[in-house]
Amino acid sequence: MQAHPTLVTAAPSRKSSEGVKSWPESLSEVRVVSPEVAQENGAWVRDLSSRGHRRELASRHLYEVLLRAARAEVRRRAARLRLVGPELDDIAHQATADAVLTICGKVETFRGDCKFTTWAYKFVIFEVAAKVNRHFWRRSGVAFDNEDWERLPTRRGIEPEAHAESRDLMAAVHRAVDEKLTAKQRMVFVALVLNGMPTDVLADQLGATHNAIYKMMFDARRKLRTALADAGYLQEHQVA
Repeated sequence: MQAHPTLVTAAPSRKSSEGVKSWPESLSEVRVVSPEVAQENGAWVRDLSSRGHRRELASRHLYEVLLRAARAEVRRRAARLRLVGPELDDIAHQATADAVLTICGKVETFRGDCKFTTWAYKFVIFEVAAKVNRHFWRRSGVAFDNEDWERLPTRRGIEPEAHAESRDLMAAVHRAVDEKLTAKQRMVFVALVLNGMPTDVLADQLGATHNAIYKMMFDARRKLRTALADAGYLQEHQVA
């Protein structure tokens, strides 16, 4: 017999008034996977959701699959960041290990609307990007408290022709940072906003949690908005 494609809904179907699941409202909610893919997907989910030897074997297999993708992604980024030799493979292995852990914790959220490995690749690509970014900042030699206020307009997306018009505002922000923020809030603002340092890298350098960094940045922004409003640069409704 000829195998027919398996229909998988990409979003939960709503129930009818009789409590029976209805068909998706539109074909855009439907993904077609072959019986072979559906069977393979089921095996991944079953084995990674199990315990003991079966899960260990599945995790090792997944590691091998994702490591190839991680190495390819690291090589793609290597030239721009001047990464060579053992550094490349080390980042690939770290990213793969973290991706496998994440996938094992989220495997039951896989909806089956694509190949399992396609879904898994997204996790390892994310991990590679994060680790390459962190690696770059640790090697760059840029101190987290190094200040370059001249770069702020460009970093905030202000076009060069508008720099002159924004000069007063940038000066007001600089004054507010100096006068209104605590030493720690100022350090976080300079690192994240002026230098563009990733939050996780800053957290590592300061020995702080991500939540602590987010809280300091939130409080700093609130103080700056209030100061700019008091100076006439923001309307009252923009402060909240």
